Amino acid sequence: MCAVVAIASRTLLITLSGKDRPGVTRTLFRALADHPVQVIDVEQIVVRGRLVLAVLVGVTTQDGDLTGAEAAAVAVGEALGMDVAIQLGADEDSERRRHRIHVTIMGAPLLPAAVAEVTSVLAERGLNIDRIRRIASYPVTALEFQGSGPGVEALRRPLVEAAALHGADVAVQAAGLGRRGQHLVVMDVDSTFIQDEVIDLLAEEAGQLDAVAAITERAMAGELDFTESLRERVGLLAGLPADALVRVRNRITPTPGARTLCRTLNRLGYRIVLVSGGFTEIIAPLAADLGVDDVRANTLEVVDGVLTGRVVGPIIDRAAKGRALVECANEYGIPLGRTIAIGDGANDIDMIEAAGLGIAFNAKAAARAAADTAVNVPYLDSVLFLMGITREEIESADELDGISPAESRRT
Repeated sequence: MCAVVAIASRTLLITLSGKDRPGVTRTLFRALADHPVQVIDVEQIVVRGRLVLAVLVGVTTQDGDLTGAEAAAVAVGEALGMDVAIQLGADEDSERRRHRIHVTIMGAPLLPAAVAEVTSVLAERGLNIDRIRRIASYPVTALEFQGSGPGVEALRRPLVEAAALHGADVAVQAAGLGRRGQHLVVMDVDSTFIQDEVIDLLAEEAGQLDAVAAITERAMAGELDFTESLRERVGLLAGLPADALVRVRNRITPTPGARTLCRTLNRLGYRIVLVSGGFTEIIAPLAADLGVDDVRANTLEVVDGVLTGRVVGPIIDRAAKGRALVECANEYGIPLGRTIAIGDGANDIDMIEAAGLGIAFNAKAAARAAADTAVNVPYLDSVLFLMGITREEIESADELDGISPAESRRT
């Protein structure tokens, strides 16, 4: 079957489709080799045993024509029993191609209604989808749409809102070299990198859990800023033996996927920094174990083996977190466009807004409103899918290091 659209041009788009088998690509290019054409672009995909191969060629001489190449492509299709579509004059619009976009949608489960909602927004906003691929089936189902059309800012907010209607998360990023190269990933700790709130664990050790909770509630109601609330809560820890820090450190639980996230980022040569309103004494050993490059957190004062109820040095608050991201990016020589910030609360807003990609992880409303995208599943390694890294790539690399897929999925 052959459809020909006659348009005066110097290019020819050949599309073969049918049952996949070895040698289809070779056969087509050998046939084209006998004609005065050059290869401009090629895309191929196989879905459940069905091949779609698209080849864009152009003439190599000023007076050359595409008649022979067209006939050769038709003959290849007939010989292989495949459908052939021929389009003369097919080329990419250079203005449209300047805005190459990657849209990632994920959910657990990912519902057809969510995909319909997102693709409706893409169509309404004029984005042409060139390719769709699945990048994860566990712990979420994640699809990546590659296309061209409007810029990132025109798509980001409407897509996030559309996906949220059906319990999905979506991220929009510009394609190109900005997605490659070294990245800096900066993460909050409590309720992001770990599942715990460290101040509550320390308060429990000190017998002050209710009192600390009351101060936290006042801070959330806007009666205290973070610095005031931290000083008051730490003040209640005065007299706590320093060995309680070890017990608390042994109680903290990394968020599911935290180990996989760090392991994968380290393989890629990315930089990882933890920035926390919590405490260095608790966080630093875990960070070292997981290959984290730097920790910015508060330091508890200990004198004669007991906590004094004071912190040493500047408080790591909302503004300090934002500064830390910029400082670390400068230190490592990484452009802000290749920084990623992950957090869950109002204290994380400055770093989320400063980052090239700000991610609200199971976050409160204020953080979600400030972020470029939100992740609402309890798996921290889902962030990798927003970076275009597939589950298969993660597990293949783990297997090379002797980590089984089952073990990879547990961490």
